[in-house]
Amino acid sequence: MSPIQLAAGFLTVGLWTFASRIAGFLRDILIAAYLGAGPAAEAFLVAFALPNLFRRFFAEGALNMAFVPILAKKVEAGEDAAGFARDAFAGLAAVLLLLTLVAQAAMPWLVLAMAGGFGGDARLGLAVLYGRIAFPYILFIALAALLSGVLNSLGRFWAAAAAPLVLNVVLVAAILLAAAAGKDIGLALAWAVPAAGIGQLALVGAAAARAGFAPRPVRPRLTPDLRRLAVVALPAMLAGGVVQINLLVGRQVASFTDGAIAWLAYADRLYQLPLGVVGIAIGVVLLPDLARRLRAGDVAGGRWAFSRAAEFALALTLPASVALVVIALPIVAVLFERGAFDASDSARTALALAIYGAGLPAFVLQKVLQPLYYAREDTRSPFRFAVVSMVVNAAIAVGLMPWAGFAAAAWGTTLAGWAMAVQLWLGARAMGAAGRPDDRLRARLPRIVLATAAMGALLAGLSALLAPALAAAGTRYGALALLIGAGILAYFAAGFALGAFRPEDFRKSLRRAR
Repeated sequence: MSPIQLAAGFLTVGLWTFASRIAGFLRDILIAAYLGAGPAAEAFLVAFALPNLFRRFFAEGALNMAFVPILAKKVEAGEDAAGFARDAFAGLAAVLLLLTLVAQAAMPWLVLAMAGGFGGDARLGLAVLYGRIAFPYILFIALAALLSGVLNSLGRFWAAAAAPLVLNVVLVAAILLAAAAGKDIGLALAWAVPAAGIGQLALVGAAAARAGFAPRPVRPRLTPDLRRLAVVALPAMLAGGVVQINLLVGRQVASFTDGAIAWLAYADRLYQLPLGVVGIAIGVVLLPDLARRLRAGDVAGGRWAFSRAAEFALALTLPASVALVVIALPIVAVLFERGAFDASDSARTALALAIYGAGLPAFVLQKVLQPLYYAREDTRSPFRFAVVSMVVNAAIAVGLMPWAGFAAAAWGTTLAGWAMAVQLWLGARAMGAAGRPDDRLRARLPRIVLATAAMGALLAGLSALLAPALAAAGTRYGALALLIGAGILAYFAAGFALGAFRPEDFRKSLRRAR
């Protein structure tokens, strides 16, 4: 992939992901307004987390990390990439059908494994009902994720990047329609989940068909290529399982405090915006590009792609991280505090958001560093690193719970994220030049940090001055927009003055994306 295509890919994925995250904000604002942090909200959030947990295990967090490099190399070599993709699609569909049937029978135990604190109260029955309705989503979204990997390998990013927007639009519509009709909003959300999955699969399936990779029913068979895929994917799946165990530990800790699952979920939505726009965009575009460069022996090109991805990620993530820490409460209060979501909910959600914000650079760096391993079909090293991070997460989340309460879950996630990022960074240094930052990145990083510090100081002072306006119903939206806008202007002004980035960097990226 040329520099022009790489920049265009980052921008395409980032813009579609941004649109999806904004729709996700609207979805969560509506859930908070209608359901607050009550039993129906927590039951739906746990039920929705179940198919997403397995989705990350089977597809986005594991299978695709093994599938994409193999497919990209087949495309580069002119081999039968379409046949390989069809066989993988059929095999994954068979596994997911079996998983869905088993999950229907085991749903009460799955819910308790996710949230043991639900046992004996009304949340358990609701979560089981919602979970049985929503779980088939895994079948549609995991297959859509595999087809998204096909499109990403071909350098066609828009359909895969746009698919998450379908989910959020459908869920928002379900809330509004149920509220207007006086129906059960939690139940409407549960039914909307598999409906959205069908829409997502249809979108990426149509795009894959146009690219010559039309998904069609074939009998599952274990070919030599699929055996190779299984060997490479297994450690990645285990690593994905470790990550999900981290999330599971956090939910278990939170489930013993009423409302905590909702507080953590709303905070998660806020920090996922920069993580999605920056980290996911880089991971999606960088992985197939690195795989092709490594196959061609282009070490210098691989180093350039890695360094530009890291530079882009840190230039956008570090200020976002500081903003989430410094002005967490104004952000949460303005966006969520209405209806069933009160000031107490805002304070607790803001605490979780500030803790997650401190870990944001680590989460994004993982997205930058992991492709260095997966492009080499090295899935074992990330698995070993993930096991260490799992131990860190469990020790902190459980160990701090008596003193920090539900916030221990957020601290465990953040510190485990940093443990994973540090291990990936140290391991990448042993890869030679391709895994080390170039001179431009080393020169610009300290300047990015200084520009971020200047922005943080401005935000702290300005948020104190705007506190009355941020608290008043008639002015709070404008005050928050002013606060965020001033922070953005301050950061870029300081960045340009310090040489952290240059105007031509942005002009070139925009020209390349056209």
